Amino acid sequence: MAGEPDIETAAADLRLRLAHRLEEDGRLRSPQWRAAVEAVPRHVFLPRFYRESDTPGVTTWEPVTPETVGEDAWLRLVYTDETWMTQFDGHDIDWTDPKPISNATPTSSSTLPSLVIRMLEDLDVHDGMNVLEIGTGTGYSTALLCHRLGSGSVTSIETDEGVARRAREALIGSGYSPHLLVGDGRAGDPEGAPYDRLIATCGFRNIPPSWLEQVRPGGVILTTLRGWMRSLGLVKLIAAGDSASGWFSEDDPSFMIARQQQAPKNLGMVPGPDEGTVRKATHGPEALTDSGPAFMAQLAAPDARFFSMTVHGGRLSTFVLDSVTESFAVLTAADGGWEVRQGGRRRLWDAVESAVATWEEHGGPSSAAFGVTVSCDGQVVWLGNPSGPQWPLPS
Repeated sequence: MAGEPDIETAAADLRLRLAHRLEEDGRLRSPQWRAAVEAVPRHVFLPRFYRESDTPGVTTWEPVTPETVGEDAWLRLVYTDETWMTQFDGHDIDWTDPKPISNATPTSSSTLPSLVIRMLEDLDVHDGMNVLEIGTGTGYSTALLCHRLGSGSVTSIETDEGVARRAREALIGSGYSPHLLVGDGRAGDPEGAPYDRLIATCGFRNIPPSWLEQVRPGGVILTTLRGWMRSLGLVKLIAAGDSASGWFSEDDPSFMIARQQQAPKNLGMVPGPDEGTVRKATHGPEALTDSGPAFMAQLAAPDARFFSMTVHGGRLSTFVLDSVTESFAVLTAADGGWEVRQGGRRRLWDAVESAVATWEEHGGPSSAAFGVTVSCDGQVVWLGNPSGPQWPLPS
């Protein structure tokens, strides 16, 4: 095994290569952030992690440590542009004897550097600004902020005590000393406010009102909005006191949803074969998976989730269940098309098809054609401009 000085030399070279790739791809655009990428030792924040196995069948993650794959392979993987998992189902991992993990939900990770840097560039920070980060995670993005602005200008909040403890140790070990808090990121940090910038590295179903109170007018709020079916995407809002407004980005990066806003474990009651009313459907299950229509489906049915299974007669059906309103829609292939059976307080598929029809009428625009307005009157996503078609975000 290579000695410690050799690790640091190899890591420094890998950081230079990573910075070069990010710059070539257009993610890394400024010399200040390039200097941060070249300086911050990602391997200190990822001493061990999990990667998805390529074994067919049930999704399985396998441990990656210097002991399991070798020091050189571990270090090379750390500095690839990949997201690596560091926690599942909110439980700490026993790294004394790590085992492959299946049937588990990732709950903490180190996000791929290209997305981290893209967001930090979009945050548009300047010397002297103070930043509130929601979601410390491994602490890697926190360290990048500290390198760029100085530790005294960075506050980061992590909801998980174990994750926060490991991040603190890695940050201190790397020479950074930001203000670290453990708690619900939706509450922000009123004692440190006002902030010039707020960045969230986990997804939220809406913009917490406390963020508006803690970001100074003209400041930036950068976060991903998402629902229980999928991510809506990255949105950049300009704060204006008791309101904020801004646009989605062209693409739709996805983050794990904030712990406090995770979907209920109970999907809702699966309807019986005779429940609901049946009609011919204009769109089938592809409206839940194709990029543009799925964006609209998430807006139209913010509390829904879906899955497919074989029902009576051997036909594959897609179930869309809303446990909040106790509504359902069941899509089944019929006569070369699709039929939908709906019931409950909302006609879920009517709402989805109406939203998709609006999207089609406007030429099937990308997410960048949509914006968000947050105010005391509510939170809405709009198409084209604030007076255009609107869909409320969940409260």
